[in-house]
Amino acid sequence: MESTLQIMPVQRTSRNFGEFAEDATIVVEEPVVKSSVSFLDANTNPVTLEELTTQCVVPTWANQELTIAHQDFISCVHDAASSFYAGETVNAPDIRCSHIVRGRTPQSLGKKASELLECEKTQFYQRLAFAFTIPTIYETVNGQKLELCVGGVRNYSDLNLYRSTKGLEKFSVFIGWRVRICSNQVLTGEGVKFSMEVSNIGELYRNVLDLFNNFNPAKEIHLMQTLSNTSLSESQFAQIIGRCRCYQALPIGYQKSIPKLLITDSQINSVCRDFYHNEAFGMKDNAISLFDFHNLLTQSNKNSYVDTYLQRAVNATEISVGINNVLRGIDDKYQWFLS
Repeated sequence: MESTLQIMPVQRTSRNFGEFAEDATIVVEEPVVKSSVSFLDANTNPVTLEELTTQCVVPTWANQELTIAHQDFISCVHDAASSFYAGETVNAPDIRCSHIVRGRTPQSLGKKASELLECEKTQFYQRLAFAFTIPTIYETVNGQKLELCVGGVRNYSDLNLYRSTKGLEKFSVFIGWRVRICSNQVLTGEGVKFSMEVSNIGELYRNVLDLFNNFNPAKEIHLMQTLSNTSLSESQFAQIIGRCRCYQALPIGYQKSIPKLLITDSQINSVCRDFYHNEAFGMKDNAISLFDFHNLLTQSNKNSYVDTYLQRAVNATEISVGINNVLRGIDDKYQWFLS
C-alpha cells in the first residue's frame, strides 16, 4: 500500500507550564545557515529591502496614484508565508533586480550629469525577483536536502503607467522546493500563479494565501522521488539534447504539435557541460537520474532574465516529467525528444 506524505504548517498554542517548572534548562538552537548560492545569477543585481526603501522612488499612474512598491510586494508575500506557516522559521528574502530606470529631481534639470548631487538623483528597478526559504520544512530526495521556498516576480513593463486612472497591477508568486546545495528551484504549474492581478495590497495578500492553501508540498516531493528512480543513459541524454537543439529550427506548424521547450541554446550548452563536469548532478556510471537531469535544467535557468525565469523553471519540470512518463510507458506526449 502506497503511503502518502502530508506536510502541514505547524500551529503553536501558548500553554502556561511555567507555574509547574522547577529548574529551567536552556536549549540553544543551531542557527539556520542561508545558502550562499543565488537562485538567479545573470542579468540581475543583488538588492536589499533597505535599498529599495531608501534609495528607490515608487512609480505612479498618470493621475499620481501610487503603484504597489517593490518592498511592499516582498513584505506582503513574506508576511503571508509567516502567517500561513506559523511556528516555522522563515528566512529573509534574497532579492534580485534588473533594468534600472534613472531620473533626476525637477530642481536639477539644468545640471550636467557629472554635477548632480546624490539627493538629486532618482531611480527604480523595472524588474524584480525574490525568494526565501522555510528551512524547518524540508525533505531529502536522492541524497539532496530540499527546503520549502516561496518567492515572487514583478515587471513594471507589464503595466501601462500612462493610463489616466489607476489600473490592476500584475504579480507572479510561487511556492515550491529548493535544492539546498545549489538553490535550484523545483516548481510546477500548481505552485506558481502567473499574472496575479490585484488593485491593492489586501487583495494581493489574500491571493497569496489562496496559493499556499492550494499547494500540496507532499505531491511535489513524490514527483521528485519518482524522477530520482528513473535514469537516462548517455546516449538517451545525447538524443534529448540533439532534439532540443533542433526544436527552434522546426517549421512552425510542426513545432506546435510538440510540447513547448523554453530553454535557450546557450542554456542547452550549459546543460551539456554540467552533464560531464557537475559533481553533484552530472553523469554517474554512464547514466543520470531524471532528478539530476532536472537540476541541470534548473541550474541553467539561473542565466535567464527576470521576466522569463518562472516560465522556464516550470517548463524544466514539465520536460523532466514528460520524459519520465515516456520511459515508464505512461504516455507518449514527449516521445519526440527520445525518438
